[in-house]
Formats: sequence, C-alpha cells, structure tokens
Amino acid sequence: MKIKKLLSKYGILVILLVLIVIFGAGNSAFLTVGNFINILRQIAILAIITIGMSCVLIAGGIDLSVGAQLAFVGVVSATLCTSMNVPPLLACLIGVILATVVGIINGLFISYTHVPPLIATLATQRILNGLSYIISGGRPIYGLDEKIQFIGQGYVGAIPFPVILMVVCIILGFILLNKTYMGRSFYVIGSNEEVGRLSGLKTKLVSTVAYGICGFLSGIGAIIMMSRINSGSPTVGNGYEMDVLTAAVLGGVSVSGGEGGLFGAIVGALIIGVLSNGLIILNVSEYYQMVIKGIVLALAVTFDSIKNGKIKIGGE
Repeated sequence: MKIKKLLSKYGILVILLVLIVIFGAGNSAFLTVGNFINILRQIAILAIITIGMSCVLIAGGIDLSVGAQLAFVGVVSATLCTSMNVPPLLACLIGVILATVVGIINGLFISYTHVPPLIATLATQRILNGLSYIISGGRPIYGLDEKIQFIGQGYVGAIPFPVILMVVCIILGFILLNKTYMGRSFYVIGSNEEVGRLSGLKTKLVSTVAYGICGFLSGIGAIIMMSRINSGSPTVGNGYEMDVLTAAVLGGVSVSGGEGGLFGAIVGALIIGVLSNGLIILNVSEYYQMVIKGIVLALAVTFDSIKNGKIKIGGE
C-alpha cells in the first residue's frame, strides 16, 4: 500500500526521468544545458495555459477553446498594432483582457444554461476560429513592433523571458489553489457541486472564476506565442488544447473534477515538452509525434478512470 501511494504521488517524476534517460541515450545533444533551457522556453506557453486548464478541470469543467484563444488573441492584438496604431503594450493588454472576457462568458454560459462544458467550449472554439480567419483574412499578420518581440524571444541574463513569466504564473497558481478560499472552492464544487451549494458556496461564481482564470492565462500564452512567431496567425492554436489537456491529466488532474494539483500538471507539461523535443532530436516525423501524443493522452485518461473507479480491473 505504501509503495502504491508513492507511485501515485511520484510516478509522474519517474516517467519524466525515464524519458530523459531514453532520449539522452539516443542523442547526447539532448542532455546539454542549452537544450534543457530550450525545453523550458518551449513549454512556457503550454505550462501557463495548463495552470488555467487545471483550475477548470478541478472545478469540474473543461475548456476546449484555449487553442482557439491563442489564435484569436494573437490576431486581434497584431491587428491593433499594425492596422490601428495602438501602442504595443496596450494592444497586448487588450488581448489578455479579451481572452479573460471569453473565459468569463464560457463560465457564465455553462453555469446558467447547464450545457455540458465539452459542447459549450467546443462551440466557443469554432466561433473564435471563425473570427480569427475573418479578421486576418486567413493570412498571418506581420509587421509587429520590436518591443513585442522581447516578450516571447527576449532573455533576462541567460534566462528566457517566457520562462520567467511561466515561473511567476506557477507561483501564483500554487498560491491560488493551496492558500485561498477560491482555490479550495474549486475542489469542493469539482467533487460535488450540490454539496458545495448546500455548504453556502456560490457555485456559479466559483465556476465562472475558474473559466475566467483559464481565459486570462490563455491570453498571456497567446501574447507570448504572437511574440515568439512575430505575427498574429489564425492557425497557430490548432490542436493546442489537446497538448494542454494531456499535460494536466497526465499530471494527475482528474477529468472528473475535484482532484489534482499544479505540481503534477507542470511535470505533465515538462513530459510533453521533453517528449516533443526528444522526438525532434531523434528525427521522428511530426506525424508519428501526433500519434504518440494521442496514445499518451489515451493512457492518461484511462489511468485517471481506473484511479477514480470508473474502470474495474482484476475481475472486480
């Protein structure tokens, strides 16, 4: 029983270490300090949005619109900068606010209509995808101010600026989930919304806040992405929600709600980053990478179902 608990708690770290050993043995270039810094830079956006997705999952929801928000916010902010002469930092701030509003709308719509979160956020995804193509004309928007480039490409000493933003978001996320009333409320309504309501929690407000936080962090990720590729692209977030969901579930955040934490979710994001980086270094085709990531997501969700008793094993 003690070993089982240890595996449940630290098994995700074992998986990460095994992947590092495998890819390091396959190519010594993987084990360089420069490559590890590169991995951290690469997962910064993924980790930041995974924090938001974790809040929503813990509160009993799901948000499939986070990838579309990457594209939508990038396109809107880039358009504001290039076509409307809005100051770069203000354009970025407007983009983050817009993403937060999208998250709040998701939360309000789901809370008051009781439409399944999967369907509601899938609808939001389609709407945002369509708007991104309409605004951009289906083409990337170039010509961004050089000041914006620092957000996604700059360094503070030897540390990439996106990594610093990621660390700040992780710290704030830990404080939110572990030290605040709102964070504890996410776990309560995710475990049993009716119990939360009878306990006096404003369940609709709590759920809306979770989606708002997810939108806010998606907005930050979108600005980093726009800065990194130096354009607002309507295709940039395609399928990104699957990587975010995989990272969160792989890290032990339950799709059933009420369970999980940021430590596992961030390690899950690291596993996705290591997996992607290692496969590229080993010259594995992008198409095979998609298959492997899909298998990882399927295994993570299956393990989550077994852990929560939805799948019985051993003839039970």
